[in-house]
Amino acid sequence: MRKGLISILIGAALSLSAPALAEEKQSFDSYVEGLKKESVEKGYDAALIEKAFSNLTYRERAVKADRNQPEKRLTLDEYIPRAVPDWKVSQARKLYDEHYDDLKRIGEIYGVQPRFLVALWGVESNFGKFTGNFNVIEALSTMAYDGRREAFFRGEVFSALTILQEGHIEIDKMKGSWAGAMGQCQFMPSSFISFAADGNNDGKKDIWNSKPDVFASSANYLKNAGWDDEYTWGRQVITPKNLDRDLSGLSQDKAKTLAEWQALGVRRMNNASLPDVEIKAWLIQPDDEYGRSYLVYGNYQSLMKWNRSHYFALAVSHLADRIKFG
Repeated sequence: MRKGLISILIGAALSLSAPALAEEKQSFDSYVEGLKKESVEKGYDAALIEKAFSNLTYRERAVKADRNQPEKRLTLDEYIPRAVPDWKVSQARKLYDEHYDDLKRIGEIYGVQPRFLVALWGVESNFGKFTGNFNVIEALSTMAYDGRREAFFRGEVFSALTILQEGHIEIDKMKGSWAGAMGQCQFMPSSFISFAADGNNDGKKDIWNSKPDVFASSANYLKNAGWDDEYTWGRQVITPKNLDRDLSGLSQDKAKTLAEWQALGVRRMNNASLPDVEIKAWLIQPDDEYGRSYLVYGNYQSLMKWNRSHYFALAVSHLADRIKFG
């Protein structure tokens, strides 16, 4: 009798769960229809909606790229030389000189050193050579459908529609990365809306074709992220073996003055004392205490607002340093 009751209970449980087990994720086409419906509700132009969402295909390559980014596989010792090779440094210096008048003018307007604008340009798109060939609406819809960061990418879809509706670019020319980042400074659509700037005073904000607009948009982003051109980004350092590893991190409670870090035994890479400057700094060790250590300043925090990756921020910082120091 007891065995029979157990069998009945198990059977009932399986019966109740059957609909959930049978339920499948909606198709990509159905998901796109949902995006179109919400676009109508948000008031976008009907013809624009139809054109923007027509013939979209789920791009599995974009999802794979999202889950297989370099910093998940490489240490900084491996990554930095690849991200900032000598040929890129040479090209960065050449372009820095070539565009110096615009860079200097824009840098003074926004309070950002020109070398960082060139470094961002170089790391983000190889100075405009690699801006991506994905249909931005398609890439963003794919990433939203994938679901790992659905709310973020769904919001970016509507930001992209806003850019199209405002006439900044035509649909067939709105190309970008697998994640939907656009133009030579690789802005997500929401960043374009918030920070894109007219750097050559022609009344347009063209981050796809106008280098002054690329520089001004990047500088405007950094300015709004708290950039201070009185200082640099930080430096690589040596830490003592007995340093408390809980001291590392970018949270505000872990900031210390350079004098305090000096007293804890942190030194420059040549073992010299830290600069005698009154500035807050954070210790970061992205590859744990056995990898590279850096003391970074507020400007590094600004770079991390651009892209929440130490690998990105350090590649930009190293390239900026090599433009200046060789």
